[in-house]
Amino acid sequence: MEALQSWISEHKLSSIGTVWATAVGASLAYSRARTPLKPSLRLIHARMHAQALTLAVLSGAAVYHYYEKNSNDK
Repeated sequence: MEALQSWISEHKLSSIGTVWATAVGASLAYSRARTPLKPSLRLIHARMHAQALTLAVLSGAAVYHYYEKNSNDK
């Protein structure tokens, strides 16, 4: 777990990009299997889902950074 945390802290943008790309792919696969939408609508929905997940990950990273910084100051 420590190795994963150190890798993520060193490669923040790559980690966030990977989460975004994975979310787009997963959302496209899910919507293709479940809903009869046009491909353009599937792509729009997948992008919106990925953006929401990316915001959640960024928020979590900000909270983690805040608590990590405060615990190191004490």
